[in-house]
Amino acid sequence: MSSQNKSAFFFATIVAMGGFLFGLDAVLISGTLDFLKEKFTLSAIEVGTAASAPALGVLVALPFAGFISDCFGRKKAVMLVAILYLVSALGSAFAPTFEMLVAFRFLGGLAFSSITLASIYIGEISPPSWRGKMVSMIQINIVVGLSGAYFANYYILQVAKSDATWVEQFALDSETWRWMLGMEVPFALLWLFLLFRIPESPYWLVIQNRVEEAKEVLGKILPEEKVSRQLAEMQTSFANSGGSEGKRIASQVKEIFSKPMRFTLIIALTIATVQQATGINAILVYAPTVFQQLGGGEDAAFSQAVWVGLTALGFTIFGLLLVDKIGRRPLVIGGLIWIVLSLGLSSYAFKQARYTLSAEAFTELTESVASGDLEFDGVEKLQSLVTFEHGSDIQFKQALKKLLGKKEAAKHQNMLVEKSLNMNATLVLVCILSVVAAFHISIGPLMWVLFSEIFPISVRGLAIPFCAIVSSVVNFLVQQFFPWQVENLGMSSIFLTYGIVVGLGLLVLIFTLKETKNMSIEEIESALRS
Repeated sequence: MSSQNKSAFFFATIVAMGGFLFGLDAVLISGTLDFLKEKFTLSAIEVGTAASAPALGVLVALPFAGFISDCFGRKKAVMLVAILYLVSALGSAFAPTFEMLVAFRFLGGLAFSSITLASIYIGEISPPSWRGKMVSMIQINIVVGLSGAYFANYYILQVAKSDATWVEQFALDSETWRWMLGMEVPFALLWLFLLFRIPESPYWLVIQNRVEEAKEVLGKILPEEKVSRQLAEMQTSFANSGGSEGKRIASQVKEIFSKPMRFTLIIALTIATVQQATGINAILVYAPTVFQQLGGGEDAAFSQAVWVGLTALGFTIFGLLLVDKIGRRPLVIGGLIWIVLSLGLSSYAFKQARYTLSAEAFTELTESVASGDLEFDGVEKLQSLVTFEHGSDIQFKQALKKLLGKKEAAKHQNMLVEKSLNMNATLVLVCILSVVAAFHISIGPLMWVLFSEIFPISVRGLAIPFCAIVSSVVNFLVQQFFPWQVENLGMSSIFLTYGIVVGLGLLVLIFTLKETKNMSIEEIESALRS
């Protein structure tokens, strides 16, 4: 690797740390949901609100992300989101009320535009042959962040249950969720410090007619003999797109929806929709909740969530090694086929599940209540459920609500599912990890790679955030309504719906997605317009 490539890699690594904060922020909440539900007495919709508040925040931020990055520069825009991450993490950890928690989580969502801004910056400072790997580093950092979040949550949970004297002194046992959310603070501080070391994007400098500064930055990331040629290509591309007019929002919108861009827009919007329609963030953000549906209990659910992080990390690295060898199209198409099959098998496995409270389990419950080991008002009402088979999780949960009332049923639901469930839990676990693997080797990192490649320089600052908004809308809907879906539709129907939507997107991409491997941004633009 040349010294210039090392510099480009160094700058890209720092900016890609925004992905680490993204993954950490998005997933730390997964370990806190049951604690929040009990502390603030939350409904399913309110649990969804706590989890999805950042997804709503990013919808507000993204329309302005491109404008800010175009007006003030990519570097300053990324530094702003680092500050937002820091304030959000501190506020969430110390939030006195549910409303304040949601407000600070929403503020963190404003910082989620770091992914969009990072993909723009890295795409603009990367040599063509390295662009796929460098942009994919965003996804690497996301999965490192979410893996770290799962490990942190599991570790904090185990420590909170220990008998160590300092646990009570630091309120780890009573305020476990605050410690989980506070894990983000030191990493946000570190990222903000490192961002002072990156240069401004040479593409943005060309847009601002700061040609000498752009040439200086290009000299840091390209061999000397390629600097003048690359600078000339950038100036020509920008001039052909309308020069200074291209900076105006109205002009950018007109170009994005123009006939020459129509094919590009179809590809981008399909990818943006399908990426989140896989349900990946339902799995990642609600991992302990999902795994508790398998009947393993709280500790098992948290430990299985760690496997989600490890799977995501391993297959993202694998995908990074393949993206510039196999190409974008084979990985995206193959990955989506893999996801559809995995979702279909998950739906089938939940469809075959049966829920029966055995006489032995009922006796164990009543004895625990009598001895004082378990607080359970109305446990005797479960007598009517003994040996009665329920054909789905929805039927079983509805029966619990009818017998115990909503509050008591919600309090003991996970425990009763654990004692009553009869299903192939191993198959579901494998299928869920399979979805995670397929996502992170294909559509997960490659969406950002393709976005950084297929849009011309004149509209990239607006087009990428626009497509990210579409992805974020789907993401918000998935996160907001997942807890409600679990209680009212059941896991089988949820996975089946995800599979159908992904299948439709797959059909579109089979006929539209082009290969962009080893092509410069200008060559890709020319190919798509033709």
